[in-house]
Amino acid sequence: MTCPDCEKPQKRVERLETLVIELKRENEELKRRLALYENAHTPSSQRKYPTRCNSGSHCSGRRFPGRPNGHPGTTRPVPKPDVVKTPTWKKCPRCGVRLPKPAEVRHHIVEEIPEPSPVVVIDYLEFRGVCRACGARNVARHPDCPPEGRFGKNLLSYVQLLKYDARLPHNKIRQMLEWQHGISITTATIFDITRRVSDWLKPSYEETRQMVRDANVVYTDETGMKVDGRQFWTWGFVTENETLIAVRKSRGKRVLNEMLGKNFSGTMVVDGWKSYPNFTRKLQRCWAHLLREADWLAEHVDEAKPLQMALHGLYGDLKASLEDDPPQEKRAGLARNARRRLGYWLKKRYRDERTKRFIEKIRNGSGHWFTFVTEPGVEPTNNRAERALREHVVQRKIIGTLRNEKGAAIYETMMTMLATWKQRELDPVEMLSESLTQAWSNS
Repeated sequence: MTCPDCEKPQKRVERLETLVIELKRENEELKRRLALYENAHTPSSQRKYPTRCNSGSHCSGRRFPGRPNGHPGTTRPVPKPDVVKTPTWKKCPRCGVRLPKPAEVRHHIVEEIPEPSPVVVIDYLEFRGVCRACGARNVARHPDCPPEGRFGKNLLSYVQLLKYDARLPHNKIRQMLEWQHGISITTATIFDITRRVSDWLKPSYEETRQMVRDANVVYTDETGMKVDGRQFWTWGFVTENETLIAVRKSRGKRVLNEMLGKNFSGTMVVDGWKSYPNFTRKLQRCWAHLLREADWLAEHVDEAKPLQMALHGLYGDLKASLEDDPPQEKRAGLARNARRRLGYWLKKRYRDERTKRFIEKIRNGSGHWFTFVTEPGVEPTNNRAERALREHVVQRKIIGTLRNEKGAAIYETMMTMLATWKQRELDPVEMLSESLTQAWSNS
């Protein structure tokens, strides 16, 4: 028989136990969803709650954006005027008496853009005839005359830059052309313009790919991209002077074989994705990823804090030792000592499962953490490739998905050439014009 006085508290306990179970389930679900945005691989710049401060990367406190206090300011230089415009100076607006010469003249220099200009229609003559001596049929065409279509190279270049550099959709490009130049083009025609220019630049794309294949060091990374709503991957291959982009359905080794060739002999700087060690043994694993994961682990697991400090210390010591570009013998000694220091921490016993998985990840990368020590010219992080892919992350957020694989082929060609020209500090407008003229002369 249940005590009447106990029945009410018992029911309340049961309700609270049920509530606790529900809250635990909700908490686990929220943790799972948050882990998609806040995890060991999330860069500190993208975290919702920054923990870095201005005095270093290991102190707590809010980190404010912008230049630090005390940074010297800069002022835009005043350009030399091309045109001088004068105001009306005749009669006093108050009494109507003729004014004397101005007692003082002040200058207000303004930079202005030209007013929208109409389209210039050009008639390119094409000469055809037969040589009287040998009977050969000859055709003479102006170098600025496109072999296909009714649009000149300036308009073609402008459309490419609006689409792939300014990130405008086809409809916005159509509006820009109509507002600024009074030319009416359909969005389908704009897409065809991007296709034509991409086809003409394909030889330059293949030349860039060959340069990447021949490079001594290639920084590689990949990020997701939808094509017709299906999961594809945007691959970035970065050298000192080239950036090669490829959009492929696969994230596996076959893409590396296709882009770099089966006989690739250079060193790759990569993250921990499994396709890379399956492709080559000449790797440098990214220390930025390693230290970022160590920092995250130290925030959540106390026993990982000494490991985090040791990894930062090891990396800092190696960077300092390599500043003077030591000879190869000293580099080999530095690498041996670094492996010994890292091995000490790999042999320690850890209780937390997350720490054990992290140690196993480091162990799986053994042989690839200190390539930058023994090989001059190899950087210890994959930041070059990650920076190259930031533009594609932004593009992905804007467009959502590429329409089809034809659009993906156009995208990879144009993004490769624009990124490579910028990397070489060349003017994309001039390079587009020169590349089109060269392509047309070879057609």
